[in-house]
Amino acid sequence: MWRSRFLRGAGWLLQGTGCIPCKPSHLPPWRYLSFYQPCLNPVLQRSFRAPTWYCFENRLRPAVALNFCRTLRKDAKSLIDFPAQPLTVTDIKQYLRSKDIPFYDGYSCLHAPSIFMEPAPEGSVKEHYSLFIDKTTGQFQCKETLVEGSWEDLQDCIEVMLNENQTSISPNVLLGFPESMEEQEEREMEMKEVQRIWSSSVPFSDLLDEEVQLIKTMFQIGKLTNATLKKFGVRFFKPTKSLVFPWFSGHDSGLRGVKLLSAAAKGDGKVVYTEATVPKISSYHNLFGLPLIGRKDGEVVLTGREIDSMAVSQATGLPSLALPRGVSCLPPILLPYLEQFKKVTLWLGGDIRSWEASKIFSRKLGLKRCSLIRPGDFQPCPSEALAQGRNLARIVKASIPAAHKSIVSFKQLREDVYGELANVEQVAGIQWSRFPELNRILKGHRKGELTVFTGPTGSGKTTFISELALDLCMQGVNTLWGSFEINNVRLAKIMLTQFAKQRLEENLDQYDMWADKFEDLPLYFMTFHGQQNIKAVLDTMQHAVYLYDISHVIIDNLQFMMGQENLSVDKFAVQDHIIGAFRKFATNSCCHVTLIIHPRKEEDDKELQTASIFGTAKASQEADNVLILQEKKLVTCPGRRSLQVAKNRFDGDVGIFPLEFNKASLTFSAPVKGKQKLRKVKVDKNNSTEEIEETELKEKSLADGDSYSGQQNFWPEVLCCNSD
Repeated sequence: MWRSRFLRGAGWLLQGTGCIPCKPSHLPPWRYLSFYQPCLNPVLQRSFRAPTWYCFENRLRPAVALNFCRTLRKDAKSLIDFPAQPLTVTDIKQYLRSKDIPFYDGYSCLHAPSIFMEPAPEGSVKEHYSLFIDKTTGQFQCKETLVEGSWEDLQDCIEVMLNENQTSISPNVLLGFPESMEEQEEREMEMKEVQRIWSSSVPFSDLLDEEVQLIKTMFQIGKLTNATLKKFGVRFFKPTKSLVFPWFSGHDSGLRGVKLLSAAAKGDGKVVYTEATVPKISSYHNLFGLPLIGRKDGEVVLTGREIDSMAVSQATGLPSLALPRGVSCLPPILLPYLEQFKKVTLWLGGDIRSWEASKIFSRKLGLKRCSLIRPGDFQPCPSEALAQGRNLARIVKASIPAAHKSIVSFKQLREDVYGELANVEQVAGIQWSRFPELNRILKGHRKGELTVFTGPTGSGKTTFISELALDLCMQGVNTLWGSFEINNVRLAKIMLTQFAKQRLEENLDQYDMWADKFEDLPLYFMTFHGQQNIKAVLDTMQHAVYLYDISHVIIDNLQFMMGQENLSVDKFAVQDHIIGAFRKFATNSCCHVTLIIHPRKEEDDKELQTASIFGTAKASQEADNVLILQEKKLVTCPGRRSLQVAKNRFDGDVGIFPLEFNKASLTFSAPVKGKQKLRKVKVDKNNSTEEIEETELKEKSLADGDSYSGQQNFWPEVLCCNSD
């Protein structure tokens, strides 16, 4: 109600000053999107198609001086809250019909006439339906005025417009509060940095032939012609020896950002490529090559890298776009840019991870119009295919449809099976860098699996699993935390300490540096706390998977979702229902779910087993992996904790290895070999020689840092370890 009143008042003020724009050229310079919310959020300027001789240098009109403002919609980058009643496409359609607003179905969005412009003349074609409404979230964008916002914002604008008997409403009513001076200065500095890099970079046409050849060799783009590089506006930045890929707005072709690709040689002769973006990649989204898309283009090839996009365009002549974050994420804010295409071919790379991302992204884009290129020896990534002299047009033509029937034959699965056999390391999943012993047993972190994690009360389950998840998040795994036991501020503090590996309380001068790095991680938090309903949690998880392509969800813990269910139902039946729901979600969403469950109460001198997990056997049956944090409560020295892999559905390997807790950094790590000494213990003289020899053998193995396979406890209770 308060928002509607605010918008109505703002509408009166703006109408009184005559600020209603009738066409894009009359728009004020503030740009509702500002710089962080893609100033390029111009949804498709399809009328511009650069010819082959076109030079971007003659077209650039970068606008540095912007009157930055925020909108009413908050950008909850790291906190995910979901409404009690999830929005459906049926709700959106019913509301639009009730307000007599015409619309038609697109692939990912509903198309409607923009309420932020004067109505188009009668008999207009569908292209004048310039308002895009996301079918899943209700997020809207207007490609003509560049306005965007939430479904609630759109509803409020429609109500104000109808109550005032107007045929349109000024986009200015969505202005929120001005940014602080610090935010304005930060964005101005970023724009100045973009301009500095761009003006200091050199077009390939201005370089000597020897320099061009050396650069192409360094970045392995020898097959790309200078004409292709000029067409896409690629330059070379000499101070850092980097390729510069410009981010042009599709609306006015203004420069909104740059991505720098640098190459560095390692000692072993391998070349490592690193990327840097200005502004941050999480704050500004763009499709590389967008201004080159024509209004009538009906087919496009999506790639994961800018070099691949240029290779496809040069070899096939097809329109090609590169995703801003590669295979890690397809932000829904970019979907309206792709609505015009009847066929979308996803060629994201030549490895298993790219293949998995292709299948996930095709669900957002619409399975019926998507085709996928399966990686293989004869179908590598586009740039490699071009370098090898392969026929890229034939590869694109041989792409397979993303949609499939419920029943398939082995003939359809044959290539997938071969791909898993030929890429064993990639199929095993993402490796942990902090827990090499876990890699040896579990082989890696894989999508679509359910992991059940348990351990004694107070043993450090949340602290350990936060580091485990942080390890993966630092490698680009989009992570969602659902912590119902401790609040998000405390959890973030723990993870930041683990990230910095030091007590930041004692080094507050370094806080901003570490916080800036931590902020760039693809890490998100649910806003739930305490007892929660399973349906609300699942809706939030599904919402996050769609918005941020979440591939790892941590739920801490199961017991906090059982209190909201019907008390008349047996609690074990409720738990089985919840576990089954998480199992189904992990499979259908191709997302790894880590579920923390408290164990049953056991005696202090007994270690936990799979049967110790609270509830029925369904938890261990449905889980792909079962991890148990073992703790010897009667021992108070290093080596008291260990991690046991009690179930591993991937290849069956199980085992246990010791953990060492560092209180200063709140981290766990396996003891370093050869760095432990054993305290001498008295052995009962009545013990047999065999028992003494067995004890000495186990002591030696523990000192060497060996891990043990099996379900039994191999550390005698009398052993105590001292680290140097």
